[in-house]
Amino acid sequence: MNKFAAALAIVSLIAVISFAQSGRKTRPRVVKNPKPAPTAPAENPSKRPAIKNDSSQKAVKNLPGLLDATTKKPPSSQTLVGSTPQTSNSESYEDDGGIIKIDTNLVALPVSVLDRNGRFVVGVDQSEFSVYDNGVEQTIEYFVTVEKPFTVVLLLDVSPSTHFEIEQIQRAAYTFVNQLRADDKVMVVAFDYGYQLLVQPTSDRNKIRDAIYRARFGYGTSLYEAVSNTIKRELNRVEGRKAVVLFTDGVDTSSSRASYRTTIKEVEEVDALFYPIRYNTYNSFVGGVRSTNRSNVRAGNNVGRRGATGAGTSRAEYSRGKSYLSALAHSSGGRIFEADTTANLDSAFRNIAEELRKQYWIGYYPEDVGRKGEIRNVRVRITRPNTVIRTKNKYIVGKGYKSPVRKGRTSEEPEFFD
Repeated sequence: MNKFAAALAIVSLIAVISFAQSGRKTRPRVVKNPKPAPTAPAENPSKRPAIKNDSSQKAVKNLPGLLDATTKKPPSSQTLVGSTPQTSNSESYEDDGGIIKIDTNLVALPVSVLDRNGRFVVGVDQSEFSVYDNGVEQTIEYFVTVEKPFTVVLLLDVSPSTHFEIEQIQRAAYTFVNQLRADDKVMVVAFDYGYQLLVQPTSDRNKIRDAIYRARFGYGTSLYEAVSNTIKRELNRVEGRKAVVLFTDGVDTSSSRASYRTTIKEVEEVDALFYPIRYNTYNSFVGGVRSTNRSNVRAGNNVGRRGATGAGTSRAEYSRGKSYLSALAHSSGGRIFEADTTANLDSAFRNIAEELRKQYWIGYYPEDVGRKGEIRNVRVRITRPNTVIRTKNKYIVGKGYKSPVRKGRTSEEPEFFD
């Protein structure tokens, strides 16, 4: 009996030990500093492949810096990069605040369609336009209508020849300001022999008015330098739509660092419209000075660098001045107006404001890209009768304008005329 009990105890002990061993095998094992399971590396957005559209239907692309061609909504804040022509048609996109890279072969043109009275024509369809690059018809890839605020430079000639017109020029400049909307911005620049920025871009009508009436005439007329300085110092740092309304007689007498030819070239390259308001001061200045012998005109003891018998007093110089203002307007896609009557000025200012605010945009990829630096002629035609088109008439391959970008970044945009 005792032997049986001892044997039973031994068997029970062995069973307990076996159970404990089996329990130890099923308990989870604690590991210090476990190694994570291998995962796929994070995707770098900048290395994402371009998205290709395999659909047989042509993709609708967005016109950079303009309204979305499909949603008609303004695009988010973006920076356009790339200044040299590319042969690839690939595109890559990033979220808001990122960079959009596009094929820089794209040429985009602002187009104004006017009736015979100079009023903007609405409702023009893409099918009514055709565009030619160096004489070869192109396929229009982008077509939108835009209406948005703009910045305008009032460039006031305060040289001796405008002495007899200065009050009219000031009144006319402020009359133009009254045509603008609350979100449009104005900067005021005055020039004679020198150049003076009177107010930075602002929507404050009081500041604009005070700047206009602070303009005082001096001596000499560096018109070419004033145009060049306006482009380099002011327009190239202004974002968005922009234009220059130039109040002058067109005669230059003292520019040494710019010329007729160089400034027209600069105007062709800048993304701004020029609207000269021409004052024919020949009779009032040349005739007035000669008949009254006004040799003391608030600019020292003489009329300045342009006197009654000096530079800027011949009919040939006035004719050249008119030709120059016409070239400014034509090269930029703007228009020239004669300041012969108040009624004409009022109508001109209404038309300029409307034309700046509303435009069509046409974009295309040239079949022949051309060589970098090559000047190419572009022509836009319309089938609608009794209308006139205003737009750029040439562009430079691979020649972009400097774009104002976010702080700490620099960029040069391709040949867009925004």
